Amino acid sequence: MGPGLGGKEACQHVASFLVGAALPTALLVLLASDRLGEGLSAISSSWGPTPTTKMPAPTAGGPLASNLSAGSAAPAAVTHGQQSGGFAGLPELLPKVATDDETVIITSVNEAFARPGSLLDVFRESFRAGEGIEHLLDHVLVVAVDGMAFAHCQAAHPHCYLLEVRSSMNLSSANKFMSDAYVELVWTKLSLQQRVLELGYNFLFTDVDIVWLRNPFWHVSVLADMTTSSDVFGGDAGSLDDNLPNTGFYYVKASNRTVEMLRRWRAARARFPPNHEQAVFNEIKHELAGGDDLGVRIRFLDTARFAGFCQIYHSDMAAACTVHANCCFGLENKLYDLREVLEQWRNYTALTTGEKKSRKFMWKDPTKCGTPDKMDRSTNP
Repeated sequence: MGPGLGGKEACQHVASFLVGAALPTALLVLLASDRLGEGLSAISSSWGPTPTTKMPAPTAGGPLASNLSAGSAAPAAVTHGQQSGGFAGLPELLPKVATDDETVIITSVNEAFARPGSLLDVFRESFRAGEGIEHLLDHVLVVAVDGMAFAHCQAAHPHCYLLEVRSSMNLSSANKFMSDAYVELVWTKLSLQQRVLELGYNFLFTDVDIVWLRNPFWHVSVLADMTTSSDVFGGDAGSLDDNLPNTGFYYVKASNRTVEMLRRWRAARARFPPNHEQAVFNEIKHELAGGDDLGVRIRFLDTARFAGFCQIYHSDMAAACTVHANCCFGLENKLYDLREVLEQWRNYTALTTGEKKSRKFMWKDPTKCGTPDKMDRSTNP
């Protein structure tokens, strides 16, 4: 046997060995990506530059056929541009706002909320005062529901979108809670959010009367289709009965399942007039989560980290991620107490590490906002 043939045979043996050694590793990678890909793709790239795992597009049998059948383990992802719809300019804007894993933070404003010195300014200020979250402002899409709000937004923020609302009502003023204009305003956000999901983007919606203090994405469940804040948290993040949802702050993972969830949520408005979208969601949450045809996985956020004025006394500043001016009526009252929250936060962050560890630092009661916990300390210590 000549030296050339022997060299060739040796190379073949080496190649066979390398392929054989690589196969188990490749199999483990494939299995891991199958189990974890969906979860990892739901976490904001603010954690770090983790590559996004793409899930298969829906089949031709219909937008829900591939993932809503009985026993389906995971919903198919919605691919970019798959669905048709309105919202001109939104498909072009979302890639500029989204994180690496295609998550968009969304808030909405009218003229009263967007004018200088109002809620939009306090909201943006909180990102700068928070712990390592200022970069998340680059991924916030501010949705304006009137022309003046859009102009105010453009003067203050890089990513603004004018949502054309067909209504004869005045949506620009600080509307009273549960007024017709208020109800119309809060329902407006759902149609846009559905379109965001159809375009293949996850979203975290946040009311503009929320101050951000720490990165909330660390606490979003990778196993849930929807993770929502709570007005009242009962202790079990998976309980539909013990938690009262607050849809002023919630994360939704893009899939055909969640597109259908938004569609059914919007359709349920006619069944529960004249309720706002949060009350209707509470009415239908069991429908959305139950059964084989949809089976939305819903998780609730602890008010110890995602505080609101409804249960603010439960929240320790060392754990707080956000504070929401819920259970509060009146724009001026919200502004006053949210500014007080930021002042307390700045005083806390100015302390040394030793001082912070010396005791718990709890939020004080809101000054202007009358909240249930003020009158319920005997039963809710």
